[in-house]
Amino acid sequence: MTSELVAAIIGQMAIDPRGRHGLSHWARVYENGLRLAAETGADRQVVELFALFHDSRRLTDQADPDHGPRGALLAERYHRDGLLRLDEQPLRLLLTACRLHTAARTHDDPTVRTCFDADRLDLARIGATVDPAFLCTEAARNPQLIAWASERSRAGTVPDNLLVRALQSLPAPAP
Repeated sequence: MTSELVAAIIGQMAIDPRGRHGLSHWARVYENGLRLAAETGADRQVVELFALFHDSRRLTDQADPDHGPRGALLAERYHRDGLLRLDEQPLRLLLTACRLHTAARTHDDPTVRTCFDADRLDLARIGATVDPAFLCTEAARNPQLIAWASERSRAGTVPDNLLVRALQSLPAPAP
């Protein structure tokens, strides 16, 4: 993940990058995913890029069932244009995770499952309770991890990583 890629994605966003599906959420998904990947064996690069692309093409912070497939199309375009450099197998996993993250309950691949769980662990930000029955990995179903992620989500914790630094570099919103 490069700052150039992050800037390109932010530049094309239709929703407020400071909103509930914006960069603070992405930063928590990124952190959740890396924590899970340490236990699930998921491809860390795919997990990181999923955090960046999964909500990147939302048209609204409300219901938007096609945002995942649109995020996958953006990743494909950036790959074709050379802005996203991934081998074929990781690219396929990233596209699958983005396309299916709101439609599929689970998946056969541990990297895709880890991506799904990284996002689902941040549901408390919208007032939802994380239900272990809807998590795909044993690592994510750990009650201590759910409590940790849910508290950070409810509190709006903003982890210090590349995604948040990109958010902090944006111009202040208009009054």
